[in-house]
Amino acid sequence: MTSSHFDKSVLANPVQRPAPLRDSVYDTLLELITRRRLPPGRHLVENELAEQLGVSRQPVREALQRLSNEGWVDLRPGYGAFVHQPSESEADQLLAVRSLLETEAARLAAGAASPEGVERLRELWRAGMDGLERGDTDAMVDSNAELHHRIVELAGNEVLAGLAGQVARRVRWYHGLVVQRRGRESWEEHAAIIEAIESGDQDRAAALMREHTEATRVAYHEQAADGESAAEPAEEPAEL
Repeated sequence: MTSSHFDKSVLANPVQRPAPLRDSVYDTLLELITRRRLPPGRHLVENELAEQLGVSRQPVREALQRLSNEGWVDLRPGYGAFVHQPSESEADQLLAVRSLLETEAARLAAGAASPEGVERLRELWRAGMDGLERGDTDAMVDSNAELHHRIVELAGNEVLAGLAGQVARRVRWYHGLVVQRRGRESWEEHAAIIEAIESGDQDRAAALMREHTEATRVAYHEQAADGESAAEPAEEPAEL
């Protein structure tokens, strides 16, 4: 059972202005959730969040409502707000949709990528490898997310990009759980995908991306089976 004591260190930096407070609070909380600084089941107490972020309770309340609408936070009448604790089924569905979208994105990118676009992918690959060598999980997760985003951009399909963007942040949340497990193998797969895109081999790029995203899905299920699932024990419900 996790402690109900709120770890104030995760919210050490006040929200930056001049963005509207509700947007800044939303962005800050979402970043903390996707990076698992606020883990699944964590009780989010409005007045504690407001104090740590240096804002009033109103923008916090609005941000929590928006996060609830998007499925990041569960609002429980009488108990308050809690970081959503996803099921293994949710993960499987999300990663399956991601595979479909990004497989097609890789195929299209192989037919449309410019030399400059390919070089940007290589830069991101190098950043990811640097993170791997340093054991920097955040750097690997960020580089991975940006590399996949760039491949979707290179595809040149705005509808596909919009759909992929809707799942990208959630994928980053799950990828953070398996990034160490996948390790160097994942970046070797990235390198092969980049080479296929550079050579214009659409079928190979699609096949490699399908295998790559499937490997991440399998790694997530293996992580869960090992007892290291995404969900941490929820806190006891407490009044706000």
